[in-house]
Amino acid sequence: MTVRTRFAPSPTGSLHVGNARIAVLNWLFARHHGGEFILRIEDTDLERTVPGAEAAMLEDLRWLGLEWDEGPGVEGPAEEGPYAPYRQSERGAIYREHAERLVQAGRAFPCFCSPEELEERRAAALARGESPHYDGTCRRLSRDDVARMQREGRIPAIRFHVPEGTEVVVRDVVRGEVRFESADIGDFIILRSDGLPTYNFAVVVDDALMRITHVIRGVGHLSNTPRQVLLYEALGYPVPVFAHAPTVLGPDRQKLSKRHGARALAEYRREGFHPDAVVNYLSLLGWSSASEEEFLTRARLVDEISLERIKLGDVVFDEVKMRWLSARHIERMDVAELAEAVRPFVDRDRFPIPDDMLPAAIEAIRSHLSVYSDVNDHLDAFVPTLDEEAERARDGLLADADAQRVLDAVRDRLATLETWDDGSIGDALRTVGQAIGVRGRALYGPVRIALTGREHGPPLPVIAKVLGRAAVLDLLDQVIGPGKEV
Repeated sequence: MTVRTRFAPSPTGSLHVGNARIAVLNWLFARHHGGEFILRIEDTDLERTVPGAEAAMLEDLRWLGLEWDEGPGVEGPAEEGPYAPYRQSERGAIYREHAERLVQAGRAFPCFCSPEELEERRAAALARGESPHYDGTCRRLSRDDVARMQREGRIPAIRFHVPEGTEVVVRDVVRGEVRFESADIGDFIILRSDGLPTYNFAVVVDDALMRITHVIRGVGHLSNTPRQVLLYEALGYPVPVFAHAPTVLGPDRQKLSKRHGARALAEYRREGFHPDAVVNYLSLLGWSSASEEEFLTRARLVDEISLERIKLGDVVFDEVKMRWLSARHIERMDVAELAEAVRPFVDRDRFPIPDDMLPAAIEAIRSHLSVYSDVNDHLDAFVPTLDEEAERARDGLLADADAQRVLDAVRDRLATLETWDDGSIGDALRTVGQAIGVRGRALYGPVRIALTGREHGPPLPVIAKVLGRAAVLDLLDQVIGPGKEV
């Protein structure tokens, strides 16, 4: 059996942490088993559909590296996959055919009850202290009654007839057997009077026809599952394996929202979180490695994922930890790869560092980067400071005879250096120090202040390399005392 999982978002807004977590778990599980990951768009709620939301979600999934095998955006001869279309709004005829099949089999019936009538009965049930559910009015209609109402122009919804006096057993990998009494479910609508399917009906038809073997989703859907199990059985389709992941909460253990720092995926992308770190962290929202390690590469996640290790209890979203993981993943990057990732985030107006020098600068500050946009907080080490404090520090060099001696010797040595790289520059500085009997802070401090106006920063040879020979010599000339021929 080929494992097939799916992610089925509704294009009603941006992709957020909660639903992205579900996409990650489904993708990892499919890849672990060498299976297939399907993207389906559940867009039957036309009023809530946001223009451009689908395209934005596809972009976010690609940024996370969650490439899908079938669905919108997949190019191929089979129109995005063998079970197209993958948008529910384009599958209306399929849902109507399945609803009619259930009606003909006596498992569903037309319901002519108006919303007003249903609300009146609901209120009456609550007044009696009863749990409100459909009372079966239209289930008892004769054929003549149905024909009469149709002649009157009343357009029915289609309700599924839930067997009475039965128990529905949901077998969940995470939670074991969960039992539901059919009396607590009640006959439910599968096709609205406007012809649109309800969620529970559409998802069963789609998952069955698309050969989905494992349904991995949030525990909030658990209450839907008994209805879906009944529909699978009534339609004669195999029931998939269910796994319901725990709820994601904010630090105050309330429903996760923007006030907790949970933002749209696009915001994390724009801030420059490492995508592997986001996948890493989202996988830990309800799952854990057998090793109990938190830093996990994508390859290890694919290798170690298992439904049995999904947790039961609620989990808390922590952006600080996700940022820490981003720093860890950045630490592992090849310098050329890191420089390319960081390049779009560099403020070129503030930091006009040549492209060929950017990798050296990035390598020097990588330990300070949690996200790519942090680069602008540290690149100033490679741009000479012109503020008053820096000017005072440089002026101090003019009055310091020992500093002048160091700067003179360093300037002379660097002017004749054949190879301009950090290794050669570092060797040259050490050679000067040995020649004039100066080392440590006394050697490097004056040079650093002359070049940057600061007393601290990345390794001095790297700064000099990035600035370039001409700029370094010019800066040294500016702080060499009067009378020195340069």
